[in-house]
Amino acid sequence: MDLTLIFSMKALSEFFDFSQKVNYKNEILAGLTVAMTMIPESLSFAILAGFPPLVGLYAAFIMGLVTAVLGGRPGMVSGGAGATVVVLIALMQSHGIEYVFAAVALAGILQILVGVFKLGKFIRLVPNPVMYGFVNGLAVIIFMSQLEQFKSAGGGGWLTGTTLYIMAGLVALTIAIVVLLPKLTKAVPASLVAIIVVFAIVFGFGIETKTVEDIASVSGGFPPFHVPDIAFNVETLQLIFPYSLIMAAVGLTEGLLTLNLVDEITGTRGNSNRECVAQGSANILNGFFYGMGGCPMIAQTLVNLSAGARARLAGIVAALTILLIILFGAPIIGKVPIAALVGVMIMVAISTFEWASFSIINKMPKHDIITGILVAVITVWLHNLALAVLIGVVISALVFAWESAKRIRARHYTDSEGVKHYEIYGPLFFASTTVFMEKFDVEADPDVVIIDFKESRIADMSAIESINKLTAKYSKAGKTVRLRHLSEDSRRLLANARAVVDVNIIEDPTYKVVTDKVK
Repeated sequence: MDLTLIFSMKALSEFFDFSQKVNYKNEILAGLTVAMTMIPESLSFAILAGFPPLVGLYAAFIMGLVTAVLGGRPGMVSGGAGATVVVLIALMQSHGIEYVFAAVALAGILQILVGVFKLGKFIRLVPNPVMYGFVNGLAVIIFMSQLEQFKSAGGGGWLTGTTLYIMAGLVALTIAIVVLLPKLTKAVPASLVAIIVVFAIVFGFGIETKTVEDIASVSGGFPPFHVPDIAFNVETLQLIFPYSLIMAAVGLTEGLLTLNLVDEITGTRGNSNRECVAQGSANILNGFFYGMGGCPMIAQTLVNLSAGARARLAGIVAALTILLIILFGAPIIGKVPIAALVGVMIMVAISTFEWASFSIINKMPKHDIITGILVAVITVWLHNLALAVLIGVVISALVFAWESAKRIRARHYTDSEGVKHYEIYGPLFFASTTVFMEKFDVEADPDVVIIDFKESRIADMSAIESINKLTAKYSKAGKTVRLRHLSEDSRRLLANARAVVDVNIIEDPTYKVVTDKVK
């Protein structure tokens, strides 16, 4: 066999994870379960934004299929998610759905650029307290969104009387099956069994209760190719770009956080940059095939994993199932009781919540506790997961900077030649410059002063400016300052700032800092 063909087949196998051992039964059943839970959610989000219902299902199909095949890791499920749809509501109300399609496509281009330039790695900057707050807030959102299903169809008031009791009883039955069945057998996903059992009971006994068709019709054709009917000019770009940018950021944030969550659950590692490209590609297709766009859906991903899916097949099955339902299965799926889907999603919310965060809360630093709670509150209050995470990261960064600033210290002594040495400990950066300046006694110091950075780093422009001010004070007093044991990056910073600061650096060829490479 030709070597080129062998290497091509190997690369293709690695790309699609063909080498991974696949449990076909688990994957197929998990995919069917995910499809059942995704349909009402996608419909609800589309109706919420004022889109035609099928626009939500098309997004679920396109996002699900493309990201399942090309995404950053197996097991993740994407669809028409509420977080990205909420961003587009204002554009829909002001300019209509054609501009929405254009904004979705542009968001996809931005997401691809993030992946191409390998910027997905910055999700590692999200600390654990922020993750705890994000996940717990998400669990509350999932749970609260299910309560909306206890209202009458068409935006009416809360269910009452027998209708309410039937709905609550069916939800309770679904939850009981999901909880108890795994104790008897794990041969089939408990969520799928629960949906089938509740469907059979409602259909067999002719029980009147809220069903999928009460939300919207799920019948339609294959997603049609459609170029957005807009004016392609600078004015349009200026209009849609802010929406596209926010949508891209929200989608990538949720996607990469979901990827990290799946990494932890499965003990494997995904490819964040590849996930960015897959999301972007799916959103571009959404813009041209009548979809509202989307991103990875944590709730459906957790349903997928809890059903035993670990490969890409489950996501592909879920997407194709949604397409088949749109084309042929609407009459059957429309009869599925909403109560069964609500019960499954409530169990997802319970399993999503990081209950362990309660047991370790008294062992965490106070600022981490406050950060986690704040992220959870913002997530629930604003339903803006990206903003909540961003605020959490900013707070964590500021706390880290404050704590690091307090660690800078200086030990000083005068040698036999009358030269005073200052040995600096801790990083010198914007937050620690004030404390650094207070360590020196310019008036009382001798004519020659050596500042030793063996245990320190000059980290930024604020640090350089502080050195400039310090040397200016010594120079004004007729004294000389020399720097010793500068790391390579510190030397580089000073070399780039020669126009700002003029100091004597003592060369020490025998000194190597820990981070320097020894050749």
